[in-house]
Amino acid sequence: MFMKPFYRFLVLAPLIVCAVLFTTYTASAQKSKYTATRPEEKLIPPAAHATPPVDIEPEATNATKTDHEPAKVSKTVSDAPHTTSVIERLDPGKSTRQHAAALHGSPKYPKDFTHLDYVNPNAPKGGILRSAAIGSFDSLNPFIVKGQPAAGIRGNFMRSGLVYTSLMMNAWDEPFSLYGIIAKNITIAPDKSWVKFELRDEAKWNDGTPITADDVVWTFKNLIKKGQPFFKAYWNDVKSVIPNNSKSVTFKFSVKGNAELPLIIAEMVVLPKHYWTSKGRDLSKTSLEPPLGSGPYVIGKVDAGRSIEYVRNKNWWAKDLPFFKGQYNFDKIVYEYYMDENIAHEAFLSGNYDFKEENSAKIWNESYTPNKDNAQRLVRETLENKRPAGMQAFIFNIRRPVFQDKLVREAISYGLDFEWSNKQFAYGDYTRTDSYFENSELASFGLPSEAELKLLNPIKDKIPEEVFTKEFKPPVTDGSGKMRNNLREAVKLLEQAGYTNINSKGARINAAGQALEFEILGVSPLFERWVAPFIINLERIGVVINFRIVDSAQYQNRIESFDYDMIIGTFGQSNSPGNEQREFWGSDRAEMQGSRNLIGIKDPVIDDLVTKLIHAESREDLVTKTRALDRILLWNHYVIPMWHYPKWRLAYWDHIKRPSKLSDIDPLIANTWWYAGDNKTE
Repeated sequence: MFMKPFYRFLVLAPLIVCAVLFTTYTASAQKSKYTATRPEEKLIPPAAHATPPVDIEPEATNATKTDHEPAKVSKTVSDAPHTTSVIERLDPGKSTRQHAAALHGSPKYPKDFTHLDYVNPNAPKGGILRSAAIGSFDSLNPFIVKGQPAAGIRGNFMRSGLVYTSLMMNAWDEPFSLYGIIAKNITIAPDKSWVKFELRDEAKWNDGTPITADDVVWTFKNLIKKGQPFFKAYWNDVKSVIPNNSKSVTFKFSVKGNAELPLIIAEMVVLPKHYWTSKGRDLSKTSLEPPLGSGPYVIGKVDAGRSIEYVRNKNWWAKDLPFFKGQYNFDKIVYEYYMDENIAHEAFLSGNYDFKEENSAKIWNESYTPNKDNAQRLVRETLENKRPAGMQAFIFNIRRPVFQDKLVREAISYGLDFEWSNKQFAYGDYTRTDSYFENSELASFGLPSEAELKLLNPIKDKIPEEVFTKEFKPPVTDGSGKMRNNLREAVKLLEQAGYTNINSKGARINAAGQALEFEILGVSPLFERWVAPFIINLERIGVVINFRIVDSAQYQNRIESFDYDMIIGTFGQSNSPGNEQREFWGSDRAEMQGSRNLIGIKDPVIDDLVTKLIHAESREDLVTKTRALDRILLWNHYVIPMWHYPKWRLAYWDHIKRPSKLSDIDPLIANTWWYAGDNKTE
């Protein structure tokens, strides 16, 4: 439910992660929850994000073993504890002005908190953070489908970021709690039929103009009308938005009881009406003109497709808010673009940029050997995290006739020898994924609970029977590379599906002449060593596959128009799934170009269960409904689950430092780390 701390999403994410697909904003997966439609850079959504595909592993991942050199210990400025006080327990039956709001329970931080727990409130200001991005960019507008937004701004389409601020912002150490940023408080109707925000008097655009309720109204209406399809889907239940006065605005909803809806409205980035309605500017078009924002940075030098610079606004209106204490410490953040991951890695080892979150076990174990002059300055750490992993997988496009039979999809899953590949390519680091909500309490396990059965029994004849009789587990091998037993099972399933003959190309065909031939579309060669054995295994039983790599622009266009047979991607999830699930699985999104229904699911049963999940009345109820949804998705074999890894592999040069305590969801390098060289300014 989060864009919750990527679209996340991700989560979408979201998201082309490490040149593969969709990461969730800064963290892939915590609310903000939506794992974005585009992958987000590791400055970071995301997102809730938020999620690079693993080996690249997804943003949130799990493993049992990691071989690495001991982390270098660095001295940091003292991290002071924040002031604690008793949190007021609010009466759910009353409309009360709140400094913060939680989806379930109460926010962690009281009204008088001094700073967040995962920052260093005494961090110095100054220096430059040099970052890397892959590919190119041609736009500074992250709100639309068109164009390739630049790193640093592309994930700032929801929630506060470098350039724009939002009504409220999530804390990265809670499942889904938001604190006032532009809004000084939030009031939610007892029946969740409306939400009201009062804006801070000091909130200003970076040209000094006050932020008003008219800006909020204009932003909402224009994001719905001109923005990514995500916005219309995410805020589908908003009936009206009304300015009460220049500093107060109310959103009214067409439904009651959707506890998440007030919060995902609160995540909305606010845009300057006076800027976008002057000089012929058009929110629906790409542009390389640095936009007016209200965030901690303004855009400096832009070299289209090559580099972009963000310069800290030392007079930022929100710099003294407790929420931002110890954050946004670098005077400049610079992204340099590289066309290839390998070239970018060599550039890092040469000291050309400052940090790298490594997503490849092979590279981490074999390719971190800088020259002698730099070796002593390189810090490498492997840190546990609690970020929900979501689902990284081979994704079937069931709009294609070849994949419309569930038996065919299940049969193809037997061609992936994860156990052998994990040993050969990843030092055995990765863990096989068996849930769309992996690495969280939301993941289904065993057989359905009594509470789940109350949801599932009434639809028993409309969902796979295995939901009730088996625990879902992907096919397993002994890791020897011998696939005979698994391939025999695959042949049985294909023959049950009617694929009993072979054509001149060696592909199985059915009575209608449909051949088992398809293409896996990719954007990075890094997956090639994982895909090649999968292709070879399936060729042995009459399934012919081509792995095609295209450039990032073509890849994005084909994804948004659903012009693919199979892709490698990630459905990023958060700890609080909700409205973004409509974007992933909703029938009305299946033909909506640019949506995240990558599979093409059109199932009224899933639509109904998602609606029930969104209206969950408690955390326990949410967990139950999410697990039920998870089981139905898994047993329909819409994807072939891949793997995950529950740690961060962080490499950085010792002139940047981090807080002693990090968020469990995202390392938040651009937000909370600082420069420790000689040119500190404050």
